[in-house]
Amino acid sequence: MAHDGQDLTVATPVILDGLLALTSDAMAPVDALLETAKARVRVMVSENGRVSGPLVEAHQTAAHGLAWLATYAESLREMNKWAQSLNDQGKFGETEQLILQIAFGEYLWQIYGGIQMNQGEVVRLQDLGLDQTEMRGLMDAAVQTLTRHGNTQAARSRLVALMQEHSANITVGASGLDDELEMIREQFRRYAVEKVEPFAHEWHLKDELIPMEVIEDLAEMGVFGLTIPEEFGGFGLSKASMCVVSEELSRGYIGVGSLGTRSEIAAELILAGGTDAQKAKWLPRLASAETLPTAVFTEPNTGSDLGSLRTRATKDGDDYKITGNKTWITHAARTHVMTLLARTDPTTTDYRGLSMFLAEKTPGDDANPFPTDGMTGGEIEVLGYRGMKEYELAFDGFHVKGENLLGGEEGKGFKQLMETFESARIQTAARAIGVAQSALDISMQYAQDRKQFGKSLIEFPRVSSKLAMMAVEIMVARQLTYFSAFEKDQGRRCDVEAGMAKLLGARVAWAAADNGLQIHGGNGFALEYKISRVLCDARILNIFEGAAEIQAQVIARRILG
Repeated sequence: MAHDGQDLTVATPVILDGLLALTSDAMAPVDALLETAKARVRVMVSENGRVSGPLVEAHQTAAHGLAWLATYAESLREMNKWAQSLNDQGKFGETEQLILQIAFGEYLWQIYGGIQMNQGEVVRLQDLGLDQTEMRGLMDAAVQTLTRHGNTQAARSRLVALMQEHSANITVGASGLDDELEMIREQFRRYAVEKVEPFAHEWHLKDELIPMEVIEDLAEMGVFGLTIPEEFGGFGLSKASMCVVSEELSRGYIGVGSLGTRSEIAAELILAGGTDAQKAKWLPRLASAETLPTAVFTEPNTGSDLGSLRTRATKDGDDYKITGNKTWITHAARTHVMTLLARTDPTTTDYRGLSMFLAEKTPGDDANPFPTDGMTGGEIEVLGYRGMKEYELAFDGFHVKGENLLGGEEGKGFKQLMETFESARIQTAARAIGVAQSALDISMQYAQDRKQFGKSLIEFPRVSSKLAMMAVEIMVARQLTYFSAFEKDQGRRCDVEAGMAKLLGARVAWAAADNGLQIHGGNGFALEYKISRVLCDARILNIFEGAAEIQAQVIARRILG
């Protein structure tokens, strides 16, 4: 349906005519609105012509709302690029068209009426300082057509019908990636279906560590050296490949999809900040999984405020002694080395006195998880994300070799850690997509199998609408994540893009898991049903690698300049 001079009240077909023209035309008013919002929020949070930290905090709803608005604008832009690319390749089929128009219809309406930051918080344009006159920029013909006719019950129902017809496809709609990356996807999807999904729920219920056989399998498949350069024993593949692998393994079980995260962080730290000797020693071991690392950053009283951490590293001849407490340390017991952040300059109280260490330890077992002198630890019992276990650690004169000071220079630890945030958040966004896809897989099957009032649940519009929106938002989060990975692969700064992908992906995963449990009804609340695990696993995604509020704060500060 053309959007120039038409009667917008006329009923439309399921697929909008001129869809790509509509979505392309809709971007201009969205971008203009975003620029106006930036200007309004900048006035709120600036003092003497500069953005003020205290004012950003005082106007946190506006600042965080701006981050969400920018995330939505970027999401729609990436969806439009995805669709245009598929169209150029002759792959823009009915499924993809429905996904596109539903995504635009929903997100444009939310931009106008209120963006769902989470289940209890909606940010509206008036919160960003916009008045009705400025909001009328969205009264554009293309925007109105998409909001009125894009996300309809008919469109959602048709999408779910197509999902049932093409249930053998790995993704709902073409991902837009090249054939090589799709081959990687197929390989890891097969592995997850055969070796992960049948056992994941039992691992969760028994709160068991993922079996070493799985780690050995993943090592053989190259997961731990995926992005490590070939000269150091890795595969030298792209961050986009890391996304695909993380997505499909997390679809099987987030614990398995997260096994490579610590290796990714450790490798990034060493590649960016390590000495030549440290690269030569550690990277091949990480790539082969001969050495399993864990990240030891967070402290009980610091949380996201890493600059205020108190764990001390004091010189002991050429070496160091570590004293202090750490918490939320994932996979701590089994590992061989800790990327450990500690304060080497006791006169400082912020990030400037921090240093990063490659602290070696002996792997433990169930009977004695922390056998190395100078460290003790205990397990933190958690709702989900259980396959590697969480620990709190205490260090008392723990010995670290001087040669294991990352980069051979004190005071660089926080800067070195910051250089890993982009990759870590991209990978977390990919894990979120996998968890959301798992929720969709489980819920779709249940909705088809479960009969109520003489028919399958999937035949009820409210149920099919939930499934449709899961599929649509998974694709939105996927495209935003792939874009951030492509930017990283091109060597461009992408902290904002990575943050946006993580921010949206985490919300999408939680929404998918929550709606999936709702589709299950009372059964979803029973521990025996897999969706109960997926709900618990999804909840952590909004917290680790930067809580949603911290993520929005960082995005806002960056885009306000």
